[in-house]
Formats: sequence, C-alpha cells, structure tokens
Amino acid sequence: MARSGGQQHGTVKVARRPEVRLPGLTAWDGGPLEPDGDYDGLEFADLDLAGQEGFGARFMDCALRRCALDEAGLAKARFMDAVLDGVRGVGTDLSEASLRDVELLDARLGGVQLHGAVLERVLVRGGKIDYLNLRKARLKDVVFESCVLVEPDFGGAVLERVGFRDCTLRGADFSGVRMKDVDLRDAAELGIARGVDALAGAVISPAQLLDLAPALAAQLGLRVVG
Repeated sequence: MARSGGQQHGTVKVARRPEVRLPGLTAWDGGPLEPDGDYDGLEFADLDLAGQEGFGARFMDCALRRCALDEAGLAKARFMDAVLDGVRGVGTDLSEASLRDVELLDARLGGVQLHGAVLERVLVRGGKIDYLNLRKARLKDVVFESCVLVEPDFGGAVLERVGFRDCTLRGADFSGVRMKDVDLRDAAELGIARGVDALAGAVISPAQLLDLAPALAAQLGLRVVG
C-alpha cells in the first residue's frame, strides 16, 4: 500500500491519507456477525447488520457497502485496510475500536460511539454524521473531507496530523483535547460550542480567528465594550 505524507502545508504537517487497494473480494454469505469473528477479503454489500454483535471482530481487506448498522455492536472491533462505503445507521457501537488504513465514504450515521477508539490513516469523506462520540479517542493522520459533522464530541481526545477540508463542523466540543498539527483552515464551517481554549496545536485562518473572537474573549473573561 502506497501512502502520501510527510509534506508540509504552511507550518502544519499534512496527514498521511490511506490508499486502500482491496484485493478480489468474496461476497459474505449473509450470516450474522460473530463476536471475535475473523473476516478477511470479504465484501458485505446491501446487508442489514442492525443489532448484530461483532464485539472484538477483525475485518481485514474488507468492504462494507450500503449496509445498515443501526445498534450494531462492534466495540473493540479492528478494521484494517478496509472501505466502509455508504453505510448508515443510528447508535452504532464502535467504542474502543481500532481503524487503520480505512476509508469511510458517504456515511449517514447518528450517535455513533467511537469513544476510546484509535484511528490511524483514516479518511472520512462525504456524508453526514450526527453526534459523533470521539471522547478520549486517539486520532493520527485522519482527514475529514467534504462531510458534515453535527455536534461532534472530541472531549479529551488526542489529535495529531488531523485535517478538516471543506468539512462542516457544527457545535463541536473540543474540551480537554490535545492537538498537534491540526489544520482547521480549510473547514467550510467552523462552529465550536465548547473547548475553544483547547485549540493550542491547531492552525486556523485569519477569518476564522475573527469568527472565534467572541468565544475567545469570553474564555479569557474579557468584556468588549463599544
């Protein structure tokens, strides 16, 4: 697998993107997922996986396409060299999961639990995710691109080489976040509800600084009187 990376964008190190090249895949036979299951070189397409339990399962060189993941139990699952394309669902549990070299494309998810998860070389492109829970997660070389994130919660997470490109952030919570080389300059919309004081290690544009000025003033206890 070839990966881009190592270059600089301004003064920020650019996230290395995954370049997933899947081998010839075998169609999954439609049976239920199993806890600690081992799935290698499989394609899950147009399946209803709602409520299924795949705790601790391993997905390597796999594709999930247009699958329903409502209330699916995938805590501590591992996704390596995988594509999740057009998945949808509410309440998907991916807490403490590991995603490495993963592309999440055009997802429609709500209340997905990724708290305590580890994301490395992950691309989230297109789609909309409401109430994404990434509390205390670790993100390294992650790109959010052309997607909409409504009230994402990054509380206590660690972000290193993370980019938001043409991405809409609404009501984001960055409370207690630790950041290094986090690039917010290309975000289409940057709405921060909490944690503006935790942006050390991030880079923003002059226009974004003006937009964030009231929140920064409030955080510092400044009164701005005309």
